[in-house]
Amino acid sequence: MTAKILVSACLMGHAVRYDGEAKPLVHPAIERWREEGRLVTICPEMSAGMPVPRPPAEIASGMSGTDVLDGGATVVENTGRDVTGEFLDAAENALALARETDCRFALLIDGSPSCGSGFVYDGTFSGARHAGQGVTAALLTRNGVEVYSDRDIEGLIERVDGRRDPDKKPR
Repeated sequence: MTAKILVSACLMGHAVRYDGEAKPLVHPAIERWREEGRLVTICPEMSAGMPVPRPPAEIASGMSGTDVLDGGATVVENTGRDVTGEFLDAAENALALARETDCRFALLIDGSPSCGSGFVYDGTFSGARHAGQGVTAALLTRNGVEVYSDRDIEGLIERVDGRRDPDKKPR
């Protein structure tokens, strides 16, 4: 069976980011996976009804998506509005789609309070960031989906093509 990959819509060229832009990831593997029917595209925030564009949001208090899932942190817009509920809904929608389509892997845009897998911004809206996952990435990981950032597509290629041990952490 061919492994399916959940992919951030912005990486596929859809203008769905908070700023109304896309962040397309151009790589031969993306085109190959598209032709093979392996890619399942989602923007978690849009799936939860959030508009495009929308105010920037960060995980408050320099925490991570895991902390949001566990009730110990919130997601706030730079306007001060708490959007934790929307981000939790977004994560649940992404997990439901991954399960429905049998996605074992996810390729998500790094830095996002939803999709970040290597780093997130620290909640001060100053551009400072730290290691951690966004809410969607954390929920997917918690439920056995292997999450890779756009910066680690080579690691994902190794796993999808069966050349890397699943117990080895992504780079």
